[in-house]
Amino acid sequence: MGAFERGLVALEQYKAREGHLKVPRGHVERLEDGTEVKLGVFLSNSKSRRAKLTADKLAALAGLGLEWAAAEGAA
Repeated sequence: MGAFERGLVALEQYKAREGHLKVPRGHVERLEDGTEVKLGVFLSNSKSRRAKLTADKLAALAGLGLEWAAAEGAA
């Protein structure tokens, strides 16, 4: 599993537990296998690099409810 995929899994897990996607920049999410994902940094980097993300990656982020990913994908 690549870094982006780990970030998606961590984001799904966070959303399921917290009920939202307002992740603090310093938040670290621990996956079931013990892997730690710097989720706040992942989101910040994904958003700042969204113009370079593939349509599939943007769609995956938008599917979780990130409005900026959906807006970018439509542009």
